Amino acid sequence: MAYLGLSGLIIVLALIFVLVSAKLLIGRGWLLGWLRGMLGLVLLAASVVFGLSALDFYSYKQMDKDASIANVSFTRLASQQFKVSLVDSAGTEVIYELSGDLWQLDARVLKWSKAMRSLGLTPGYRLDRLSGRYVALEEERNAPRTVYELSNSRSVLDVWQWLRDFGSDSLISASYGSATYLPMADGALFSVRLSQTGLAAYPLNDRAKSAVEGWE
Repeated sequence: MAYLGLSGLIIVLALIFVLVSAKLLIGRGWLLGWLRGMLGLVLLAASVVFGLSALDFYSYKQMDKDASIANVSFTRLASQQFKVSLVDSAGTEVIYELSGDLWQLDARVLKWSKAMRSLGLTPGYRLDRLSGRYVALEEERNAPRTVYELSNSRSVLDVWQWLRDFGSDSLISASYGSATYLPMADGALFSVRLSQTGLAAYPLNDRAKSAVEGWE
Protein backbone atom coordinates (compact mmCIF):
# COMPACT_ATOMS: atom_id res chain seq x y z
CA MET A 1 0.00 0.00 0.00
CA ALA A 2 2.91 2.39 0.71
CA TYR A 3 4.11 2.28 -2.90
CA LEU A 4 0.59 2.65 -4.24
CA GLY A 5 0.18 5.78 -2.11
CA LEU A 6 3.60 7.06 -3.19
CA SER A 7 2.68 6.59 -6.84
CA GLY A 8 -0.59 8.43 -6.29
CA LEU A 9 1.17 11.37 -4.62
CA ILE A 10 3.69 11.66 -7.46
CA ILE A 11 0.86 11.59 -10.03
CA VAL A 12 -0.89 14.44 -8.19
CA LEU A 13 2.33 16.48 -8.33
CA ALA A 14 2.68 15.71 -12.03
CA LEU A 15 -0.89 16.92 -12.70
CA ILE A 16 -0.22 20.14 -10.77
CA PHE A 17 2.86 20.75 -12.90
CA VAL A 18 0.84 20.13 -16.07
CA LEU A 19 -1.82 22.67 -15.04
CA VAL A 20 0.73 25.32 -14.03
CA SER A 21 2.80 24.81 -17.19
CA ALA A 22 -0.32 25.06 -19.37
CA LYS A 23 -1.29 28.35 -17.70
CA LEU A 24 2.20 29.78 -18.19
CA LEU A 25 2.46 28.66 -21.82
CA ILE A 26 -0.85 30.30 -22.69
CA GLY A 27 0.19 33.71 -21.21
CA ARG A 28 0.84 36.74 -23.47
CA GLY A 29 3.64 39.32 -23.73
CA TRP A 30 7.10 38.95 -25.33
CA LEU A 31 9.73 38.76 -22.56
CA LEU A 32 7.29 37.70 -19.91
CA GLY A 33 5.78 35.27 -22.37
CA TRP A 34 9.23 33.82 -23.16
CA LEU A 35 10.03 33.43 -19.47
CA ARG A 36 6.64 31.90 -18.87
CA GLY A 37 7.15 29.61 -21.83
CA MET A 38 10.56 28.39 -20.59
CA LEU A 39 9.25 27.82 -17.09
CA GLY A 40 6.18 26.14 -18.50
CA LEU A 41 8.30 23.77 -20.60
CA VAL A 42 10.48 22.95 -17.58
CA LEU A 43 7.42 22.17 -15.48
CA LEU A 44 5.92 20.15 -18.31
CA ALA A 45 9.11 18.09 -18.57
CA ALA A 46 9.11 17.66 -14.79
CA SER A 47 5.52 16.44 -14.90
CA VAL A 48 6.50 13.80 -17.45
CA VAL A 49 9.39 12.64 -15.24
CA PHE A 50 7.11 12.51 -12.19
CA GLY A 51 4.50 10.56 -14.11
CA LEU A 52 7.01 7.99 -15.37
CA SER A 53 8.52 7.72 -11.89
CA ALA A 54 5.09 7.04 -10.40
CA LEU A 55 4.50 4.31 -12.97
CA ASP A 56 7.82 2.69 -12.08
CA PHE A 57 7.29 2.96 -8.30
CA TYR A 58 3.94 1.23 -8.77
CA SER A 59 5.78 -1.95 -9.83
CA TYR A 60 7.44 -2.26 -6.39
CA LYS A 61 6.00 -4.04 -3.39
CA GLN A 62 6.33 -3.21 0.27
CA MET A 63 8.85 -5.41 2.05
CA ASP A 64 7.56 -7.11 5.18
CA LYS A 65 10.21 -8.16 7.66
CA ASP A 66 11.58 -11.62 6.77
CA ALA A 67 8.43 -12.37 4.75
CA SER A 68 8.43 -14.78 1.82
CA ILE A 69 8.46 -12.94 -1.52
CA ALA A 70 8.19 -16.05 -3.70
CA ASN A 71 7.86 -19.84 -3.69
CA VAL A 72 9.79 -21.71 -6.36
CA SER A 73 9.15 -25.36 -7.29
CA PHE A 74 10.75 -27.63 -9.88
CA THR A 75 9.66 -30.45 -12.19
CA ARG A 76 12.34 -32.33 -14.13
CA LEU A 77 11.69 -32.43 -17.88
CA ALA A 78 14.98 -33.92 -19.06
CA SER A 79 18.62 -34.00 -18.06
CA GLN A 80 19.52 -30.50 -16.87
CA GLN A 81 16.11 -29.22 -17.98
CA PHE A 82 13.42 -28.18 -15.48
CA LYS A 83 9.97 -26.63 -15.47
CA VAL A 84 9.91 -23.95 -12.80
CA SER A 85 6.81 -22.60 -11.07
CA LEU A 86 7.33 -19.19 -9.48
CA VAL A 87 4.52 -17.96 -7.20
CA ASP A 88 4.96 -14.40 -5.93
CA SER A 89 3.68 -12.88 -2.68
CA ALA A 90 0.37 -11.98 -4.35
CA GLY A 91 -0.22 -15.62 -5.32
CA THR A 92 0.44 -15.08 -9.03
CA GLU A 93 2.03 -18.12 -10.68
CA VAL A 94 4.27 -17.98 -13.75
CA ILE A 95 5.88 -21.02 -15.40
CA TYR A 96 9.42 -21.00 -16.82
CA GLU A 97 11.90 -23.52 -18.17
CA LEU A 98 15.45 -23.43 -16.84
CA SER A 99 18.51 -25.22 -18.17
CA GLY A 100 21.40 -26.24 -15.94
CA ASP A 101 21.99 -27.64 -12.47
CA LEU A 102 21.46 -24.58 -10.24
CA TRP A 103 18.99 -21.71 -9.98
CA GLN A 104 19.02 -18.17 -8.62
CA LEU A 105 16.40 -15.47 -8.01
CA ASP A 106 17.36 -11.77 -7.96
CA ALA A 107 15.44 -8.72 -6.76
CA ARG A 108 15.81 -4.95 -6.86
CA VAL A 109 15.52 -3.24 -3.48
CA LEU A 110 14.73 0.37 -2.55
CA LYS A 111 15.63 1.56 0.96
CA TRP A 112 14.57 4.88 2.48
CA SER A 113 16.47 7.15 4.85
CA LYS A 114 15.51 7.38 8.51
CA ALA A 115 13.66 10.64 7.90
CA MET A 116 11.60 9.11 5.10
CA ARG A 117 10.90 5.97 7.15
CA SER A 118 9.43 8.19 9.86
CA LEU A 119 6.81 9.21 7.27
CA GLY A 120 5.73 5.58 6.91
CA LEU A 121 7.78 4.62 3.84
CA THR A 122 9.21 1.11 4.19
CA PRO A 123 11.73 -0.66 1.95
CA GLY A 124 10.34 -1.94 -1.34
CA TYR A 125 11.35 -4.66 -3.75
CA ARG A 126 10.68 -5.91 -7.25
CA LEU A 127 11.56 -9.38 -8.55
CA ASP A 128 14.16 -8.84 -11.23
CA ARG A 129 15.58 -12.02 -12.70
CA LEU A 130 15.39 -15.82 -12.59
CA SER A 131 18.39 -17.69 -13.97
CA GLY A 132 19.95 -21.12 -14.23
CA ARG A 133 23.58 -22.17 -14.41
CA TYR A 134 25.71 -25.28 -14.77
CA VAL A 135 28.11 -26.74 -12.22
CA ALA A 136 30.69 -27.80 -14.81
CA LEU A 137 32.75 -24.83 -16.01
CA GLU A 138 32.84 -26.08 -19.62
CA GLU A 139 29.05 -26.40 -19.73
CA GLU A 140 28.65 -23.00 -18.12
CA ARG A 141 30.75 -21.49 -20.89
CA ASN A 142 29.30 -23.37 -23.86
CA ALA A 143 25.87 -24.84 -23.03
CA PRO A 144 22.64 -22.85 -23.56
CA ARG A 145 21.92 -20.42 -20.72
CA THR A 146 18.43 -19.43 -19.55
CA VAL A 147 17.77 -16.07 -17.90
CA TYR A 148 14.32 -14.49 -17.48
CA GLU A 149 13.65 -10.83 -16.77
CA LEU A 150 10.83 -10.59 -14.22
CA SER A 151 10.24 -6.83 -14.18
CA ASN A 152 6.60 -5.80 -14.56
CA SER A 153 7.22 -2.05 -14.81
CA ARG A 154 5.46 -0.28 -17.69
CA SER A 155 7.59 2.84 -17.40
CA VAL A 156 10.46 3.76 -19.71
CA LEU A 157 12.11 5.48 -16.71
CA ASP A 158 14.04 3.08 -14.49
CA VAL A 159 14.10 4.78 -11.07
CA TRP A 160 16.26 2.04 -9.52
CA GLN A 161 18.95 2.32 -12.22
CA TRP A 162 18.87 6.12 -12.07
CA LEU A 163 19.44 5.98 -8.32
CA ARG A 164 22.33 3.56 -8.81
CA ASP A 165 23.96 5.85 -11.39
CA PHE A 166 23.21 9.32 -10.01
CA GLY A 167 21.54 9.01 -6.60
CA SER A 168 23.12 10.37 -3.41
CA ASP A 169 21.47 7.88 -0.99
CA SER A 170 20.42 10.83 1.19
CA LEU A 171 16.69 10.05 0.85
CA ILE A 172 16.53 6.72 -0.96
CA SER A 173 19.08 4.11 -2.01
CA ALA A 174 18.96 1.28 -4.54
CA SER A 175 20.56 -2.12 -3.94
CA TYR A 176 20.53 -5.56 -5.53
CA GLY A 177 19.61 -8.78 -3.76
CA SER A 178 20.49 -12.26 -4.99
CA ALA A 179 19.70 -15.60 -3.42
CA THR A 180 22.64 -18.02 -3.38
CA TYR A 181 22.67 -20.48 -6.28
CA LEU A 182 20.93 -23.69 -5.17
CA PRO A 183 20.41 -27.03 -6.92
CA MET A 184 17.36 -27.80 -9.03
CA ALA A 185 15.72 -31.14 -8.26
CA ASP A 186 12.52 -32.87 -9.33
CA GLY A 187 9.73 -32.07 -6.87
CA ALA A 188 11.82 -29.59 -4.85
CA LEU A 189 10.06 -26.58 -3.30
CA PHE A 190 11.82 -23.49 -1.97
CA SER A 191 10.75 -20.29 -0.23
CA VAL A 192 12.65 -17.09 -1.04
CA ARG A 193 12.76 -14.50 1.71
CA LEU A 194 13.98 -10.91 1.68
CA SER A 195 15.40 -9.22 4.76
CA GLN A 196 17.55 -6.18 5.49
CA THR A 197 20.63 -8.31 4.78
CA GLY A 198 19.49 -9.63 1.39
CA LEU A 199 17.78 -12.61 -0.25
CA ALA A 200 17.90 -16.18 1.01
CA ALA A 201 16.20 -19.35 -0.23
CA TYR A 202 14.97 -22.05 2.17
CA PRO A 203 13.93 -25.64 1.35
CA LEU A 204 10.29 -26.36 2.16
CA ASN A 205 10.09 -30.10 1.50
CA ASP A 206 12.27 -33.20 1.81
CA ARG A 207 13.34 -33.21 -1.86
CA ALA A 208 14.57 -29.65 -1.57
CA LYS A 209 16.39 -30.42 1.68
CA SER A 210 18.04 -33.51 0.16
CA ALA A 211 19.15 -31.51 -2.88
CA VAL A 212 20.69 -28.79 -0.72
CA GLU A 213 22.42 -31.31 1.59
CA GLY A 214 23.84 -33.13 -1.45
CA TRP A 215 25.07 -29.86 -2.93
CA GLU A 216 26.72 -28.69 0.29
